[in-house]
Amino acid sequence: MTRSSHRPRKRFGQNFLHDPGVIRRILDAIAPRPDDPLVEIGPGQGALTRPLLETVNQLDVVELDRDLLPQLEALDVDGKLRVHNADALRFDFCPLRAGEARLRLIGNLPYNISTPLLFHLMEQLACIADMHFMLQKEVVDRITAVPGSKTYGRLGVMLHYYCRAERLFSVPPGAFHPAPKVESAIVRLVPHPEPPVAVNDVQQLAWLVNRLFSQRRKMLRHSLKGYLSEARLRELGIDPTERPEQLDLAAFATLANAL
Repeated sequence: MTRSSHRPRKRFGQNFLHDPGVIRRILDAIAPRPDDPLVEIGPGQGALTRPLLETVNQLDVVELDRDLLPQLEALDVDGKLRVHNADALRFDFCPLRAGEARLRLIGNLPYNISTPLLFHLMEQLACIADMHFMLQKEVVDRITAVPGSKTYGRLGVMLHYYCRAERLFSVPPGAFHPAPKVESAIVRLVPHPEPPVAVNDVQQLAWLVNRLFSQRRKMLRHSLKGYLSEARLRELGIDPTERPEQLDLAAFATLANAL
């Protein structure tokens, strides 16, 4: 594989994957089948696009950088590739679905938009089967964090409500051009068939999680003052002196439903 003359753009968060060993591990994790409705977000110079086209019958890619479009379109030698020049943060993925099969999303996500993009995708899970993303290792740590850990926070709680998250493997900076200053990791996200906890209002849950983790050093009796009394917290089976990083998803659901 040869690199093109395209210069990676910082404003697009471009770090192009080029390591053949890492590419093979990602493909093995995805295990694409010919009829899979695959969608690649941020294909860049096509490091994953090329081998995917050798396996699947059709591939959609969403790329914001117009200068990369000719390079991507040149890969379409047999009509399998559909290139969408669009901002993934505003893109509606569900219309790409044909028939009953749900979409399989993959991508080396720009680190500067990864969190808002993940929340954007959570709104479209009805048409998504699974997701395999390259993210900054710190973000994957937050996604897969458990209660009581330093990395446990808003992102992990909300994504656990929507998906089962599994960290697959780490990727060193040298696997990219240019090499980023941080380590990366691959995460697999699989939407739950049904939410793991009963929540009356998901927006209420999101508000609560955001409020508590914006004051993560405060005890619940302080951060929820004026909303739920200490006596009410005890009635719900929650210790008023606990802090948000000590609560599991079920406890957040209990609080949200009580508000």
